[in-house]
Amino acid sequence: MILERTLVIGDIHSGLKALEQLLQRAKVTERDRLIFLGDYVDGWSDAAETVNYLLDLKDRINCVFLRGNHDELCHEWLTGAADNPTWHIHGGRATMTSYNGTDNDSKNKHIRFFEQLRNYYLDKENRLFLHAGFTNLKGIDFEYFTKTFYWDRTLWELALSLNPALDKDDMYYPKRLTHYKEIYIGHTPVTRMGMTTPQNRANVWNIDTGAAFKGPLTAMNVETKEYWQSDAVHTFYPNEQGRN
Repeated sequence: MILERTLVIGDIHSGLKALEQLLQRAKVTERDRLIFLGDYVDGWSDAAETVNYLLDLKDRINCVFLRGNHDELCHEWLTGAADNPTWHIHGGRATMTSYNGTDNDSKNKHIRFFEQLRNYYLDKENRLFLHAGFTNLKGIDFEYFTKTFYWDRTLWELALSLNPALDKDDMYYPKRLTHYKEIYIGHTPVTRMGMTTPQNRANVWNIDTGAAFKGPLTAMNVETKEYWQSDAVHTFYPNEQGRN
């Protein structure tokens, strides 16, 4: 089957209702590839339901699921890790509540889902997709700590701080940004910049449009840069707080 589009999708944070609306608005079909940037859980009340939806979706559509930091935290809890109060206040409490009443078979399927997430995806056009970033000047193959792929914020900070007038062949141009045609990330919501649309600096695209807070969920066509958005995710969950 020849793929028609590659769509990259930002951090969902349990906003299943927004995800369903987004895929409808983008008119996703089985001829599309969907690259999810991670953070499927922690935020709104549909954590377990979101994972169930994604497990079903991958049976119908070509999906690439990347690992986010919140996915690691949820996996740790599901597999019996010590209590994590910090996780509780950053969306974990809503996730725990969502899993109340979930049977062991479903939990085990979710554990396998989290275990099989990718730390990054590099496509044939040398476009890199990962949740957060990397720090090694030589690129992802030389990264010392794999957690960096889904916890790092310095890549986006670097892109934001870069002088737009600096040519990529300049000796002072950041070596981290020279290895890949484009880099797609989530993790750091662009709502911190007062934005709710995908943001581009240098060759880095940030697709986290604040779905965990007051922003929408976003999907973007990596070839054309056309994008689609849900309504603000918090409007689907009017009696909930979302992420703190």
